[in-house]
Amino acid sequence: MRQIITAKRQGFWDLRAAGNFIGGGTGAGLLMVSAVAALTGRDATIPLAAGLCCVMVGLSLVWLEIGKPWRALNVFFHPQTSWMTREGIVAGPLAASVAAYVAFGPMALPPVIFGLSAGFLYCQARILKASRGIPAWKQPEIMPFIIATGLAEGAGAYLVLGEASTVWIAIALAAALARETAWRAYRRGLVRGKAPAGTLECLDSPAARTLRAAQLAGLVLILTALVVPIPLAALGGSLAMASGWGIKILLVTKAAFTRGPVIRQTPVRGRGVSRAVEA
Repeated sequence: MRQIITAKRQGFWDLRAAGNFIGGGTGAGLLMVSAVAALTGRDATIPLAAGLCCVMVGLSLVWLEIGKPWRALNVFFHPQTSWMTREGIVAGPLAASVAAYVAFGPMALPPVIFGLSAGFLYCQARILKASRGIPAWKQPEIMPFIIATGLAEGAGAYLVLGEASTVWIAIALAAALARETAWRAYRRGLVRGKAPAGTLECLDSPAARTLRAAQLAGLVLILTALVVPIPLAALGGSLAMASGWGIKILLVTKAAFTRGPVIRQTPVRGRGVSRAVEA
């Protein structure tokens, strides 16, 4: 069985769509870490507000991408079939709960914020997984990778905006290690699933290698900040965010190839019999 060379890069989602996964992933991850901080008695007003802003900016980019923006409310009409609809539905109470925290104080809101943020991040991962025509997105390992990336970005953002004490550095390190593990599993899955050549070439390109180097550098800096009391945590967190954003841009806009049709028999002219194509 052989794939003929007709795979094409999708042209429906561009940088605006990538921006939704960047803002939503970083925002949801930051909200989850900030909610845990609030549960421990810390003032998480600034990182919570920043996390919500990231989520809202990401959603606004999706609105800009719609061909007919005045029909944006239609996205709420298909919760039974669309993960994008579910994402939008979760965003409403999430925004309300964060706004209530900022205006009135913690009360019982941090667990609610944590749960809604986790749900939002899960919806984002399912949006890509549901795109069955794009092998790079429908790969099963994409879900843990997107979730782990959102957590790594959010934990990195908290080191920049919140507190860079030992416990939060340790959380950021755990998230960075989880992302590294998820990335390796995702990459192996693409090879095992015979992803289009364009996808694999994109993820092995110089740009992808640079982003991977930044991701690993961020991990090393966070680890160093945990072991040695020097101010490297914020820089490591910044690299964790930036590398995650870059990888998402590649996944959405550059590595998203359709799978070309597969021919199982080679047609033969005249009276000959079609023969099977070797794998």
